[in-house]
Amino acid sequence: MNRRTILIIAAFVVVVAGWYLFRPERLFVNARVNEGLPEAGSANRSATALPVTLADGRFHDGAHKTTGTATIHQLSDGKRVLRLTNFETSNGPDVRVYLVAAEDAKDNDTVTRAGFVELGSLKGNIGDQNYDLPADTDLSKYRAVTIWCKRFSVNFGTAPLVSRS
Repeated sequence: MNRRTILIIAAFVVVVAGWYLFRPERLFVNARVNEGLPEAGSANRSATALPVTLADGRFHDGAHKTTGTATIHQLSDGKRVLRLTNFETSNGPDVRVYLVAAEDAKDNDTVTRAGFVELGSLKGNIGDQNYDLPADTDLSKYRAVTIWCKRFSVNFGTAPLVSRS
């Protein structure tokens, strides 16, 4: 192969790798979600009780503007759910929802040093959404919700939680 062909192939590989890593289209595309608060399991529907608010907090910015409220509810069947309401942040590649073992996380290092429980991939960067909490999660230890870009280890924003129980 001549030098020109090698350069074209190399440039193509760099462009594809850069697109994969940075996902630039996500800067312009919003993913909207509008989930309702889940109900308790169908066996309890006849005696459905209102969810109990265990903790809540408002998001503050991290590396990106992030707004909304994070609330942990306990449903009548005992299941606990994190609910994000009036939520909005930037979109990005591989964005996750974490419960962080700290009172607040204003930087990236706090999240990585304190430890966290991953609740799943962010369903959308705009709107109301729910995430199930593992049954053994200790809410006295995990006191903040962080929106985390796993690919670049960046804290988009955090909601410190205040216990309501």
